Amino acid sequence: MDLSAPSPEESSPSASASPSPSASKSKKPRASKSPSPTPKKTTPAPRRSTPPAPVPAGTPQSQPAPSDTVGQVVALVNKERATAGCGPLTEDPQLEKAAQNHSDDMAARGFFDHTNPDGADPGQRITATGYRWSTEGENIAQGQQTAASVMESWMNSPGHRANILNCSFKNIGVGVHKGAGGPWWTQDFGTRM
Repeated sequence: MDLSAPSPEESSPSASASPSPSASKSKKPRASKSPSPTPKKTTPAPRRSTPPAPVPAGTPQSQPAPSDTVGQVVALVNKERATAGCGPLTEDPQLEKAAQNHSDDMAARGFFDHTNPDGADPGQRITATGYRWSTEGENIAQGQQTAASVMESWMNSPGHRANILNCSFKNIGVGVHKGAGGPWWTQDFGTRM
């Protein structure tokens, strides 16, 4: 979708941001809708979950602004979650690996989708890192140059926003691949079994 005209699922192959969230569902993975590859896109994959238990919001704590891009995204996510009454997400190395691998793969193989050309969807890719999840979700984006701009795109899309503000998620991994045609962004969310 064009950043000036938010339309999550309706994009044509042009320079746009095209969100399509990955909705939570039970343990059986299935493919999500995906738009054609275009720059400045965002798309969340269907979240999967067992029935979530209510999560009390933690007390937000001030933390210094991170200087790295991934840390900036996580800080912005946790700021939005605190405003919505959700607890902060903890960075998880396995989710970070899944997210970074997916961003790298999209850049290397020239696709923009939650399901890679080999057919692996977010749940399968996350499980392959050893992360045993009861719920997971994913947001992807392409073309936004900064942590702030990709977060703005995601927060202006109902599906992405829902993943970011899903209080049942406890962990996050963020991957970004910078290069011509990018950057390619992936947020993987999860809660361990």
